[in-house]
Amino acid sequence: MTSPRKPAASPVPIPQAVRAEIEELRRQLRYHSHRYHVLDRPETSDSEYDRLFDRLVELEKQFPAAVTPDSPTQKVGAPPASAFGTVRHHVPMMSLQKVTDETEFLEFHQRLIRLLDGEEPAYVIEPKLDGLAVELTYENGVLTVGSTRGDGAEGEDVTANLRTVRSIPLSLFGKSPRTLDVRGEVILRRSDFARLNTERLARGEEPMANPRNGAAGSLRQLDSTVTAARPLVFYAYGIGRCEGLDLARQSAALEFLGQAGFRVHPLVRLCPSKDDVMAAHRSIGTQRDELDMDTDGTVIKVDDFKLQERLGAVSHHPRWAVAWKFPAQEETTIVEDIIVQVGRTGIISPVAILKPVRVGGVEVRRASVHNEDELARKDVRPGDRVIVRRAGDVIPEVVKVVPGGQSPRARPFAFPRDCPVCGAPTHRDPDSAFHRCPNPACPAQIKERLAHFVSKAGVDVEGMGYRYIEQLTDKEIIRDVADIYFLDKDKLNQMERMGPKLAENLLAAIDRARRPDLQHLIAALGIDGVGEHIARVLAKAFGSLEKIAAASIEELQAVHEIGPIVATSIQRFFAMPQTAQLLKKLKDGAMVFPVMAGQAAGPKPFAGQTFVLTGTLVAMSRAEAAAKIEALGGHVAGSVSRKTNYVVAGSEAGSKLDKARKLEITIWDEEEFLRRIK
Repeated sequence: MTSPRKPAASPVPIPQAVRAEIEELRRQLRYHSHRYHVLDRPETSDSEYDRLFDRLVELEKQFPAAVTPDSPTQKVGAPPASAFGTVRHHVPMMSLQKVTDETEFLEFHQRLIRLLDGEEPAYVIEPKLDGLAVELTYENGVLTVGSTRGDGAEGEDVTANLRTVRSIPLSLFGKSPRTLDVRGEVILRRSDFARLNTERLARGEEPMANPRNGAAGSLRQLDSTVTAARPLVFYAYGIGRCEGLDLARQSAALEFLGQAGFRVHPLVRLCPSKDDVMAAHRSIGTQRDELDMDTDGTVIKVDDFKLQERLGAVSHHPRWAVAWKFPAQEETTIVEDIIVQVGRTGIISPVAILKPVRVGGVEVRRASVHNEDELARKDVRPGDRVIVRRAGDVIPEVVKVVPGGQSPRARPFAFPRDCPVCGAPTHRDPDSAFHRCPNPACPAQIKERLAHFVSKAGVDVEGMGYRYIEQLTDKEIIRDVADIYFLDKDKLNQMERMGPKLAENLLAAIDRARRPDLQHLIAALGIDGVGEHIARVLAKAFGSLEKIAAASIEELQAVHEIGPIVATSIQRFFAMPQTAQLLKKLKDGAMVFPVMAGQAAGPKPFAGQTFVLTGTLVAMSRAEAAAKIEALGGHVAGSVSRKTNYVVAGSEAGSKLDKARKLEITIWDEEEFLRRIK
């Protein structure tokens, strides 16, 4: 016979005076949080805010029944989630059509006038922030669900993480609709991004690639306390569902969102005409460098919601909105020096050391001049005033010397006859413009090969940053890439800023990298001419490293996309005694050489179609995207031509996207690509 269940303890009754104090504390905390995180006009000190917060925590501990989901104390974070669920957007979060100049914008404007039977719409323009798009659902004014944009139809449920973002109100100010979906962008400000990376480097961690990736990675943390520690900021830019509130215009919706407690970007403008839009776009572009946030263009929307409904949408973007991208930015600065750097294959490249200049919101101190022929063609010399561009808004390069620069000019730069690192005599490849250090034991080459080997394109040893690589090679703990599999705690303890926990994590990452997949192992080996794409082609064609090593030049050339130069390079690599020694050493270090299974069965909807990938994808790497395309029967090419069927364009896409537009090739953004591969 079971004993009777004890009755549940009755909640401690909350005195009316305590209820009143709790509500007043919450009111004050919401007010001051809004002043600090949204308006940037704080009215109280941090210590005073902390005092109010601590008092609320004390009362909620004393009276647990008083805790509500929208209490300011609930922004601290939630226990780690095992995985993210999915959220279906009631109104799809569609991608935007893109334009790049005034001509394309005017074509967009004229198209709308035709669709509206001659009526000229007014627009709202705002900066296009470079972060992660999210949707927040409020029921009766209280935040209930937060999700990423995902593929536009469904996103990840990151409610616990979004609740920690200080500029996202847990409950709305003023009168609230029954149901409201708020859309906006979560970003990392440039200043916060720089500070976070400084802290990460000090701890021996890999720096974040850019503010956008930093924001996306912060929101996808399984432990929301990690997200809570990141200084994320949310800017609202629109609404999806809105039940119980009549809003007629985008401008009115943004005004309501500002009153409800959200940040709305101060550069948002209502533009009655196309000329006003073009002037506002130019104005925002001139302020781009001054903003403490990355922005790569503007977003222009028809203001009237009824006109938006009349215009409708095509398969993946609305007809009533467009993203107007800024051009790649260029700046003028001085070349202070020209040096050379040695790459992993021994290629010696000239690098211009610049007087620091901000280009595209990033401080640039070095820029590529590619090779000796390019250096001579552009005639770049120390002391010259030059135009610098971040190609595709990413890689700094010297565009040209400004006419009438420094006079008298310095002598033309002469390539060194000896390697600047190891002293070996250099030579120029007879069939290229590259000088090369022939010494495979050159410390510079070892460092670069190791950095490539452990990168995500290689075997992916998480946490092995370049600082550690430099220490490991300078101390001669590592002499080749296989040595990473013989590291232990004693060897790692010789490095600066390497605590027991970091050493343990790094050894665990190295252990995981003992079982790479075939294409990543091939890419990691650093064979001249074999990048991620060719590595995937080889893995698919041969299925094992042993078969590739044994293949003749004729057998290699028989594979589609493998030409005589690459085939010769592959055979030469595997014929070298050093390669055989390296592969043996990798096996001695417990690496398991992978064997690729045959192609998976299933439908091949991309059969016969040629794709080109360009720009940065958020949901996956370009190598992973290419693998998915090929699994569905498609072919991935490296350049755009008239034979290309589709171009998949991520953020910061460059010349390939421009060429695709000129050839009128179908372009998919990342959201459309994710939808198609499903």
